[in-house]
Amino acid sequence: MTSLALLTLEVADLTAAETFYAASGLGAHVRLRAASDEPSDGFRGFSVSLTVARPADVRALVGAAADAGATVLKPATKSFWGYGGVVRAPDGTIWKFASSEKKDTGPATGRVDRVVLLLGTTDMAATREFYVGQGLTVAKSFGRKYVEFAGPETAGTLGTSEGSGSGVTLALYPRKGLAKDVGVPADGSGSHRIVLGGSGGGPFTDPDGFAWEPAALTTSR
Repeated sequence: MTSLALLTLEVADLTAAETFYAASGLGAHVRLRAASDEPSDGFRGFSVSLTVARPADVRALVGAAADAGATVLKPATKSFWGYGGVVRAPDGTIWKFASSEKKDTGPATGRVDRVVLLLGTTDMAATREFYVGQGLTVAKSFGRKYVEFAGPETAGTLGTSEGSGSGVTLALYPRKGLAKDVGVPADGSGSHRIVLGGSGGGPFTDPDGFAWEPAALTTSR
């Protein structure tokens, strides 16, 4: 396995999830399939981050998700690093939208520059070494605070599939820090309700219980 090609969310109500992701425009970045009977409670240990060009893009994403039924965890607003907002989809997946720009420089562009999967880990060093052993290359590392692996540069139009098939950047963050960043308690147990599709190699599970499958075997409805 050399890169993260796609994300598949396991949802309890497939029809409802399909409706939400079609209405919000976020369906271009994930696949959906019915969840197993394994329970899932609280924070699932990950978030999906979309990096966009302008604050207007962040507001558009938060607004579209909220209108489709998402819960706003953090309203779109300025911060010391830029502009961002966080929502939780009806299926429980947490989405973060961010731009490095703080000032409005124009209307929403409707483009996503990068899709990043942030995994909350309990042991940064061990999980980093695990993924290096699986063939990933570290692109950024800030000790035990953040690790990002080399991945694709995605660019696509919001609400379309353009660019969404190019892959996803994988990053690691301490579990408690990630929960704080997206505005939820860190407690959680059971299934993560996400399957990571790798570009090569066989299935495996990482130290924090995140399951990988070859992308070619990952199915959607």
